[in-house]
Amino acid sequence: MKKLFSILLITWFIFTSCSKSKIAEIPDGIVPYSIYSGTLAVGTVKLRLVFKIYKDKNNKLIATLDSPDQGAMDITVDAVTITDSTIRFDLPNLKAYYDGALQPDSSYQGTWFQGGTSIPLDITQTETAIVLKRPQEPQSPLPYKSEEITFFNSSAGINLAGTLTIPEGNGSFPCVILITGSGPQNRNEELLGHKPFLVLSDYFTRNGIGVLRYDDRGVGESEGDFSTATSYNFADDAEVSVNYLKSRNEFSSIGLVGHSEGGLIAPIVANQSEDVDFIILMAGTGLTGKEILMLQGQLILKQMEISPVGLEVYKKTQSAMLQIAVDIENDEEALKQLSEVSKAYGNLSEKDQQIIGYDPETFEKALRALLSPWMRTFLTLDPRPILEKVTIPVLAINGEKDLQVPSKENLSEIKAALERGGNTSVAIHELENLNHLFQTCETGAIDEYGTIEETFNEEAMDLIMSWIKSITG
Repeated sequence: MKKLFSILLITWFIFTSCSKSKIAEIPDGIVPYSIYSGTLAVGTVKLRLVFKIYKDKNNKLIATLDSPDQGAMDITVDAVTITDSTIRFDLPNLKAYYDGALQPDSSYQGTWFQGGTSIPLDITQTETAIVLKRPQEPQSPLPYKSEEITFFNSSAGINLAGTLTIPEGNGSFPCVILITGSGPQNRNEELLGHKPFLVLSDYFTRNGIGVLRYDDRGVGESEGDFSTATSYNFADDAEVSVNYLKSRNEFSSIGLVGHSEGGLIAPIVANQSEDVDFIILMAGTGLTGKEILMLQGQLILKQMEISPVGLEVYKKTQSAMLQIAVDIENDEEALKQLSEVSKAYGNLSEKDQQIIGYDPETFEKALRALLSPWMRTFLTLDPRPILEKVTIPVLAINGEKDLQVPSKENLSEIKAALERGGNTSVAIHELENLNHLFQTCETGAIDEYGTIEETFNEEAMDLIMSWIKSITG
């Protein structure tokens, strides 16, 4: 689940609003005259922050903020103030600021303030900013054809835009459609400086498999409104992409590769379309959304070292809140009840409140997110009866260290549902030492995602590619 469903109530600390933050416009030719970096720590979660300070042509100080571990770069700092003994950065768009006191070694000892929460943050001067290394991203020239395409969803009245890559050579090739996870995603499923679908597309196409990847509705070059859509709407979009490929009459078979929520969508589409020949579920779900959120939240909180008391309060409170989102149709009444129930977090220690992401002044936004059309649908959507109807070949894989879609619980339910339906062409693999993004990892912790150079484990890609070739001939 790309946007980390539990982030609604377990904030991976500060930059839940980074995707909507203002990007600074630095005049061409101006380079930072000073760069400071430091690391925020909340429990076991660590985020590197980089402040870059510039001088404009009038010698006025301007600054930007990078959070490289979250793929958020060049965020506007509205004001930077430096005195003989202090430094301050103001970011009202993030409801945040930093205050630091100059130390004898020219570093600053200070505090990051955001949304009523304060966290110690010391910053030191560095010569260069942090540059993310993503060695798997393909570089031109590419040994295959690439087309920018659009296809029309007539029921929604929107055009969807994407990229189709086709292997070089003559003949008819199998082709797969990549379906993104939750949250607004572009065709590369871009996240934290990684582009998993770009890497997957390149790998598959080099190995003789065509790939269609597209921007979610309302994202990138695709039309539509993402905020009002549910998983069923995204399934309709995916089905239209199948129809588009079928209309080209140049592919021997069509498969769906769904990641996270995409692994929920793929079986829906397979049951709706006779033109889908196989599906691949990458960290797909075998449980309802409510079950997923409860498991996910507990695993992440334990990894962030919440106290036993805090964990018990979370389990009780989260369960009650999710049930309110399911049961109470009126948004304002539901919000009222959610606010009342969430007050239980206010009795926890400051550390536990920080880990959960609880702040009474800013929590309403998170609560309202629970009432979105997508979330209300997701909470009760049960993939098991959908999977029982799937008769085509299925490959389901998950990382053993996935904290967002726990592998054992979900793979076992996927397998059981497919078997109940009589599907005899099923392959299930739990992949050691891989996280939700299929990166080789140490712990599976969320804060690792952006720091890992690997975008997608090559052995996992080879497993998928080999399986596709085995069933398509």
